Amino acid sequence: MEGRSPEEIRASIEQNRVELGTSLERLRGEVVRITDWRSSLRRNRTQALVGAVVAGFVLGGGLAALGALASGGLRRNRAR
Repeated sequence: MEGRSPEEIRASIEQNRVELGTSLERLRGEVVRITDWRSSLRRNRTQALVGAVVAGFVLGGGLAALGALASGGLRRNRAR
């Protein structure tokens, strides 16, 4: 097996460098697209709104129940 000349090695290194730069630019574009939460929210507006309503309902109900427990409002009436 015969070795490559220094010129061939340099050309191969340069080609790899160019391909790596192209791959990094493509990857950077993908990362920007994937992490763009605003456009994701615009595309899924209905689902986000439903999720926010459900979360608010659950959180509000939980806080109301904790408040009632703290003030003694959920105790059963024992005088019946």
